[in-house]
Amino acid sequence: MAGEEVVRNKQVILKKYVNYGLPKESDMEITESSIQLKVPEGTKDAVLLKNLYLSCDPYMRGRMKNLKTSSYVSSFEPGSLLSGYGVAKVLDSTHPDYEKGDFVWGITGWEEYSLLTAPNGLFKIQHTDVPLTYYTGLLGMPGMTAYAGFYEVCSPKKGEYVYISAASGAVGQLVGQFAKLLGCYVVGSAGSKEKVELLKSKFGFDAAFNYKEEPDLDATLKRFFPEGIDIYFENVGGKMLDAVLPNMRIHGRIAVCGMISQYNQDHPEGVHNLMHVIPKRIRIEGFVVLDFYHLYPKFLEMVIPHIKEGKITYVEDIAEGLESAPAALVGLFTGRNVGKQLVVVSHD
Repeated sequence: MAGEEVVRNKQVILKKYVNYGLPKESDMEITESSIQLKVPEGTKDAVLLKNLYLSCDPYMRGRMKNLKTSSYVSSFEPGSLLSGYGVAKVLDSTHPDYEKGDFVWGITGWEEYSLLTAPNGLFKIQHTDVPLTYYTGLLGMPGMTAYAGFYEVCSPKKGEYVYISAASGAVGQLVGQFAKLLGCYVVGSAGSKEKVELLKSKFGFDAAFNYKEEPDLDATLKRFFPEGIDIYFENVGGKMLDAVLPNMRIHGRIAVCGMISQYNQDHPEGVHNLMHVIPKRIRIEGFVVLDFYHLYPKFLEMVIPHIKEGKITYVEDIAEGLESAPAALVGLFTGRNVGKQLVVVSHD
């Protein structure tokens, strides 16, 4: 029967751990296996997916290391398949929540087809009148990260001064737009002239700067925030965090979403200005999106109308074909992408 045909299944495999330095395309390889296009008989609560789009996300860098301490995600295994967030179509299901033809987003394999025997990390896509690629970003994990970090962790108020690092990325571009919708003054930093222009012209930031052209970050922040910063959405760490701390206002909040400048360091940089946390009563809080997925319906309720009204826009950087996935992932750490990096596995 056609439903039980066996097909070739290209996969992205991690060849070896990458504990230090920048990951390279050669740390991964494309291999080929075969898969039956049907959930095996007697397998309960399973789904067979055709993967359409895969999301390249900075947190995946940590999974390429041999993690000696506990983390919210485990290491990939050398010789094994990479996995991450993606958008897929259900081809077969024995799970009561999913049926053939459904579109889903969530954790899937970096391969053409995935058999998930415990699909706990999937969300059924209800709104198909927006681009499905949005569920790798704006309406997926990055969107939820921006929403939770800004509204839940930062408790923002109208008129506050907001600074976002790595502001043109998958999360930063949304935090800035959420802040503008609330009536905040918003400044972002990015690593190229093109990205800085994008922040101002496309996403409506009040101002933006290229951190690579600013030798004195403390002076730069004073220039853009003469009255100080109420909210810092932290995506970078290192020297940027150190420069932000003296420029925070009293009762300022720092939501620590990521520290991409530190992910490939042999020895992470220290932070020297922590003393400012005391007199300024600064609250610094790290957060992980997994703790906030119960708010996903509330997030959709807010964001879908904004998308349809044109009040929120989103920029994607699209790589074609599973073969391009290793280069797309590696490019995140040199700032090669402009906007949300995703990989098209199949347009069907």
